[in-house]
Amino acid sequence: MLENYLPVLVFIGLAVIMSLIPMALGLALGPRRRDEAKDSPYECGFEAFEDSRMQFDVRYYLVAILFIIFDLEIAFLFPWAVAIRELGLAGFLSMALFLVILTVGFIYEWGKGALDWD
Repeated sequence: MLENYLPVLVFIGLAVIMSLIPMALGLALGPRRRDEAKDSPYECGFEAFEDSRMQFDVRYYLVAILFIIFDLEIAFLFPWAVAIRELGLAGFLSMALFLVILTVGFIYEWGKGALDWD
């Protein structure tokens, strides 16, 4: 039984060894010069001028969730479009219902003002 898995185990062992050797060489031979500029927080080339724990507006999360929902919609549409001929009328109607439900949800969110940035 072991002879079936031996090549895989050898391959994993070599991968681990070949990934640990460069890290060990970097730790052993690399310079260890610490200074204030190297240890300071970096934010887009500027010094940090606010607390990093500031609160985000809830609308940011709403737009992010809407993006995820409509991105997943596209993930469902591609395989459906490829297999539309095999699915027939039932597949077409089920996807039409799916799109209608998503459109109603989108119109509801739009009407509630979730997409408005004042």
